[in-house]
Amino acid sequence: MVIKIVRNFIKRVFSGIFKGKKELSLGFYGPPNAGKTSLANRICKDWTGEELGRVSKVPHETREIQFKEKVEIDYKGKKLSFKIVDTPGIATKIDYEEFMKFKMNKREAQKRAKEATQGIVESIKWLDDMDAVIVVLDATKNPYSQVNITIIGNLVARKIPVLIVGNKVDLKKADLSKVESAFPEYEVIGISARFGKNMEEFYESVFRLAKKV
Repeated sequence: MVIKIVRNFIKRVFSGIFKGKKELSLGFYGPPNAGKTSLANRICKDWTGEELGRVSKVPHETREIQFKEKVEIDYKGKKLSFKIVDTPGIATKIDYEEFMKFKMNKREAQKRAKEATQGIVESIKWLDDMDAVIVVLDATKNPYSQVNITIIGNLVARKIPVLIVGNKVDLKKADLSKVESAFPEYEVIGISARFGKNMEEFYESVFRLAKKV
């Protein structure tokens, strides 16, 4: 009888620890220039008044992990606290010559390519610390890419809850249905991080995602 009581007590304690986790680590992953930083900035601006990182048209502008802790989202009477983690864009190949198209000299381009490669390695390492991940894809581009499949594969292997965001739906070439068809097993939400379109629906999806943790 005493042993049973002790076991039940331990069970309640550990259950309370995991269910009562105060802050969830929410990672933003995806290919370069899909809008990860733009979305992270909008969330942080909405709830903290401060942006997280710099946005640029140059690929791999985010080359290091950047994060903001204790981003508290209070939406429709529900509250959640997140550690927002913005990661460098994932790519299967980085060619320094691509950076030279943005008026960089060879030395600068090679340095940028090296930093981008290191950033990708760090992004994958940080997956082990994520409670949930938002995969941000450019809704104007083909979702059936090796990069996207690689990202999703890593998340599946780690059993990390996923929400897929099709960004840039404000553009004419955007086709959210292609993203939905590519990843039918996941919830897909279309937004425009730049203009804040569909952010209410996005926040509702984030709360559903948190329940899976």
